Amino acid sequence: MTPISEIVFSPSENKESQRIRHLVRSGRLKKIASKIYSSNLTDSPEKIVRNNLYEILGQKYPNAVVSHRTALEGKPTPDGVVFLTYRYTRKIRLPGVTVRLLQGRGPATADMPFVGKLHIASTARAYLENLQTSRARGSAAKSLPRKEIEDRLERICRVQGEAALNDLRDRARNVLQEIGMIEEFRELDVIIGAILKTKSAGGLESSAAKARAAGHAYDPDRLRLFENLFSELKSGEFKSRKEPHREVDAIRNMAFFEAYFSNYIEGTVFEIGQAEDIVFANKIPQSRPADAHDIMGTFIVVSNINEMSRAPDSFESFSASLRSRHQRLLAGRPDQKPGEFKSETNRAGETVFVEPDLVRGTLNSGFEFYRALEHPLARAMFMMFLVSEVHPFNDGNGRIARVMMNAELVHGGLRRIIIPTVFRDDYLTALRVLSRQNRPQPYIKALNRAQEFSFRIDFSDYKTARKALEKANAFKEPGEGLLAFPETSDDPV
Repeated sequence: MTPISEIVFSPSENKESQRIRHLVRSGRLKKIASKIYSSNLTDSPEKIVRNNLYEILGQKYPNAVVSHRTALEGKPTPDGVVFLTYRYTRKIRLPGVTVRLLQGRGPATADMPFVGKLHIASTARAYLENLQTSRARGSAAKSLPRKEIEDRLERICRVQGEAALNDLRDRARNVLQEIGMIEEFRELDVIIGAILKTKSAGGLESSAAKARAAGHAYDPDRLRLFENLFSELKSGEFKSRKEPHREVDAIRNMAFFEAYFSNYIEGTVFEIGQAEDIVFANKIPQSRPADAHDIMGTFIVVSNINEMSRAPDSFESFSASLRSRHQRLLAGRPDQKPGEFKSETNRAGETVFVEPDLVRGTLNSGFEFYRALEHPLARAMFMMFLVSEVHPFNDGNGRIARVMMNAELVHGGLRRIIIPTVFRDDYLTALRVLSRQNRPQPYIKALNRAQEFSFRIDFSDYKTARKALEKANAFKEPGEGLLAFPETSDDPV
């Protein structure tokens, strides 16, 4: 038995039409649309059309150009509309798909051959087409919204650089000379010029494009993470675990363990006795002076109660505190340019952090969310993620993020958050889930649990605090034990 293609088109020849009618009567074909049949007897006509959409369109409308928003989005609209430039204008309904034929110029020089007998508009032509006025609204409109066009152009600049935008404009100029669209080219030129800061930005609608035009370009993908975390924190309720001990010794003891554990997380591993000698006796091991200065630098910052009591009231003060604290924290590594925002992209595993030219703008955009939070713990959680996710420095980003977090808690009169070694994987996993999956709940839960643990440790006496931490398995590696919570008679949890 001769196999039959999934899509069969009924030709005008009477002999072939008779064969198709015979196959339909024998149950080997079913009709799914006018002059379109399928050997797929299981799936719905809607699914069959979607799976073979461009083959069908190419057969029915040869030399048509996939155009307008379909050329940029690469798929039908959410309501199943596809736009083709063809010899005439018409609306065609197929199962699950509406085809909008728009009368216009056929394939141009830069347009590319596509599935079947179709072509697809070049990127430059598609941008011009999407700047045409559309009477319809929403997904029925042939053109994407102006804001989305600006977002896409800003993203080209952000990912590929300014030269890519200039190249797009040059290619659009070639399209203009071949098929027209003078007004659309002028509009594209205005948008690109505004993004590149060579023209006025007064007409821009996209927040990302406006920010770049103003010299405050930011990473919109990170901004979505910040917005989602802000929403969770803003709607949440948090315990106020007040700091019970403000004596000098208690502050010093807590600061030591904070510095010790924060560096341990980043791989700066010392036995607790070695760390005590470094911080309290200034004994710097000759074999690891930079590592020792990392712990000492962190301790110097977090033990300074005046420094840790300051919270920013503007982006300028936030940026200044972030850089000055980082400068002191990483003073032992001058090669890492402490206090200076990075000039090269950094990454951790599969995560690529914010590009250097987007650091200030992304921090600034995130700071706007931070300042709208009220509870100190909510502000601390947001601040930690903001700095960690941007990764603004060459090194020391995790440590400075936790310093900034705890400064918020000290400023608010609450107990600091210490991440003991045994809890390291829980903390880092929750951070990754937020960063990669945009799920803030595990992150909020992990930091809330870490603060609850920290609250239960009495840091007023060093030996007592160390003994309590040892009993709680705090110094063990993940997998060697579980974090055990000390009991306390004054527990708000």
